[in-house]
Amino acid sequence: MSVGAQATAANSPWQAAVKPRQITMSPYFGASDFSGVWASQRGSASLDAVSLADLLRNGFVYAPHSIYSDVKVATFGFDPAQDMHADPKFRFGFRDSGKRRDRDDRNDWVGEFHRRLCEAYLRSCREIGSPWLLQSGGKDSTPLAIAAAEVRPDTVCITYLGGSEENEVGSANFIAKHLGLRHETLVCDPGRAYDRYLECLPRMPLLTADFALLSYVDLATEIAKLGGDGVVDGMGADNYFGIPVGQQHHWLSAIACGMRLPSFLHQLPLLGANFKLCYLLSTLQMDPIERVFPGSRFTDAEVDALFGIPIADRSKSRLRQFDEEFASATSADERFAMALTVAGATGGFAKGIFTASALSLVAAYPFCDAELREWIYREVPPDQLIDPVKRTSKVLMRKYIETRFDALPYVARKKGSFRFDLCGLANRRFEQVHAYAVQAQDVLPGAAPWLVRNRRLLGNKYHASKFYLLAVVLPWITAGSQRAGRNAA
Repeated sequence: MSVGAQATAANSPWQAAVKPRQITMSPYFGASDFSGVWASQRGSASLDAVSLADLLRNGFVYAPHSIYSDVKVATFGFDPAQDMHADPKFRFGFRDSGKRRDRDDRNDWVGEFHRRLCEAYLRSCREIGSPWLLQSGGKDSTPLAIAAAEVRPDTVCITYLGGSEENEVGSANFIAKHLGLRHETLVCDPGRAYDRYLECLPRMPLLTADFALLSYVDLATEIAKLGGDGVVDGMGADNYFGIPVGQQHHWLSAIACGMRLPSFLHQLPLLGANFKLCYLLSTLQMDPIERVFPGSRFTDAEVDALFGIPIADRSKSRLRQFDEEFASATSADERFAMALTVAGATGGFAKGIFTASALSLVAAYPFCDAELREWIYREVPPDQLIDPVKRTSKVLMRKYIETRFDALPYVARKKGSFRFDLCGLANRRFEQVHAYAVQAQDVLPGAAPWLVRNRRLLGNKYHASKFYLLAVVLPWITAGSQRAGRNAA
């Protein structure tokens, strides 16, 4: 029995899907048209229960599904010509077998990269009058800043200071000033970011719970407030440059075995307050592929408890549609890139696409530009993508940066420009989110009890991450049909 049929029999808010709609949604395909989402009244009755479980388990909805039962999305890896409501096939677009194998040292790869990147930046920003670049000071955003300084010097760089774990402001500010670009900084205020999310929510076409969503909404709202009409995002290069898999990933994947452990283990004295031990326990309960996805999320047992019905396995079964492609991977690196593509389609990319749509901004992704990406993927030798000895990523980008700068603090470190004060959000917005949980108890009857039971543990970012997921999802449920009404107005 389907979730919809099961719930209808129990007299719950889930209803059968009507008037199926399909949307092409990926920066690799161009701009998205969400007019079809607003063509009918959107309310809690059309929410997809399994998609809600996806969000709580992984922070995103597995494509081609969406938060609505009657709306499917064709993301990168799916052919938009297919019927996403049927049985579409996923094919990873940047297989290792398609990359150039020979090396030609006579080619000026760095010079050609500069020319093509500048052209891609111009094409991506052609509809933007005042572009604002999300600038972390790292190896993705720094090349964009270099290109912007040459072809769109009116670009403003903005850096988000999300917390004390990784402060990139100094590096980003140095880069912008050296290039002659204006630089701004926005310091994370979790309460302000959440308020801005709630203001945007009625105008958001679809939902993701990506852990950078609130940061993105905070930044984009600030950009619009300061007169910007477009956000330039450095996402998109990982898929075709490739991502070398580290030892930590191999180890975590090895112990991710789908165990079902009692949820009270995460609440035991000492263990419940220890992030690393909680993370380890949650990893034991995950699928190896789902462990690749970022963040700490609800376990399957917890998701079943939140809904009050067995539903986590229905969410996990959506991963099976990608099994054939995962099994065909010729290396761990390629399989890792596939997994991040699955997560990024309706997670990483979606946070910017949905937010830009809500705020009437243009979302520009120069690294997704067709001409640039195909040249890098088809023509640039593999040793310019990933160093075969040192196993460092994006070799060509690093060389390009070195033509303008010495080593930068964050080029070789883990990127974190969208880190967010998770514990601060839980501390400042607990009562508000709990009120949403009470209102949404017909859909998630276990949410309010979970919040009360775990309140004392929300100083641990493992538990605060779960609070974040509820903070994003619950208002969407309670907003109901008001979302469509405000948008139409």
